[in-house]
Amino acid sequence: MFAYYLRLALASFRRNPGLTALMVFAIALGISVCMITLTSYRAAANNPAGERSSILFSPSIDSWDPENPYEQYDKSLAPTMLTYRDARALQASNIPDRKLIMFKAGGIVSRTDKGMEPEYIAVRMTTADFFPMFDVPFKYGSAWDTRADAGPEPVVVLSKETNQKAFGGENSVGKSIMWHDRQFRVIGVLDDFEPLPKYFDVSNGSFTEMEGAYIPFNWGPVLELGSDGNTNCWKTETIDSYQAFLNSECIWFHGWFELRTAEKQRAFREFLDNYVLDQKKHGRFPRPLNNYLYDVDGWLKRNKVVEDDNKAVLVMAFAFLAVCLVNTVGLLLAKFLNGAALSGIRRALGASRRDIFLQHLTESGVVALAGGIVGGLFGVIGIWALRAYYGRFVEDAPKLLPFDAMNFLIVVAIAVFAGLMAGLYPAWRIGRAAPASYLKVQ
Repeated sequence: MFAYYLRLALASFRRNPGLTALMVFAIALGISVCMITLTSYRAAANNPAGERSSILFSPSIDSWDPENPYEQYDKSLAPTMLTYRDARALQASNIPDRKLIMFKAGGIVSRTDKGMEPEYIAVRMTTADFFPMFDVPFKYGSAWDTRADAGPEPVVVLSKETNQKAFGGENSVGKSIMWHDRQFRVIGVLDDFEPLPKYFDVSNGSFTEMEGAYIPFNWGPVLELGSDGNTNCWKTETIDSYQAFLNSECIWFHGWFELRTAEKQRAFREFLDNYVLDQKKHGRFPRPLNNYLYDVDGWLKRNKVVEDDNKAVLVMAFAFLAVCLVNTVGLLLAKFLNGAALSGIRRALGASRRDIFLQHLTESGVVALAGGIVGGLFGVIGIWALRAYYGRFVEDAPKLLPFDAMNFLIVVAIAVFAGLMAGLYPAWRIGRAAPASYLKVQ
């Protein structure tokens, strides 16, 4: 019977091609808008930390101006970065299972044997626990240890891209590069590592490219490096040396701490509060006690990686789909009633109300299938356009906005389901219509 209903549906389309095309377009438009909006939202809302999200924490200490809050839109929020003194103090805690402090720097990289053109790259100055905490994959070699942190030893971990430029992608462990006129020995090369959003340092951009090299944090003070990311200051201070800059109330460091149990999380929160209370005795932190300890999900929300506007746009997209479906219901009802005389003839020849209902529901499903396919194609074009736009800022835009054949099939399935739901009332209505009046007209 389904094949028979399908033939009837196709015959109906040929009788009313304009109305059929309008219904297909309505469904396609709603589906494509939802598909594009949902893909963008998922990219922003993605949490690359996965299961580790609940054990990785970043602290926030309210070290800001007593007269002006850090965030004007929400005066209760504290800064998202740390001063050098505070970063060092928190790193000294023995509570965390792992811990790191870091900042973003940069400089010219070249090979000691002049085998590459000098090139400026961004560098992450960090401590050894960065790599296991963020589950960083290695292609060659490994990370440094805590002894290299303390030295600091002249070692470097290269990104896959930097290793390709400097050494043609071969195993470069044991070779050397020059950075800030110093020789650093390569001890590791990363494999593909591009968490999106870049959750551990969203202050420098949630979807910026990963750094080209990783160097022990303590080389920062040794080389007197400033930040290539954000540096925020509020207090008028005399800064006439690099050490004075480190001792200032300027914030430009990040700290992350791995706390695997609820007991350690409570203990570290108490440690934060006690640290701030102790610093208040020395004239620091004039604002009320206002510390936070964010897990990865909380950190992304705190930094508004997913804006409320994004959520509103997502809701509006689905509301737009609902409007398209309501219009489709009206169009289907008009189309079915326009062909009611043919349904009356089928009833007179012995077709039941159930047969008429299934016939018209099949027609609704075929319209929805066509709308889903067309909407999926519209969506692919829209996502391609978004990739082209974001490609100016993010090198791996297809990874940021993923879409594959399975996603396409899911979109078509959603369209068919939505179309069948939209067709229930029109199909029921025409199935309940009395055939006698239509037969008299005929």
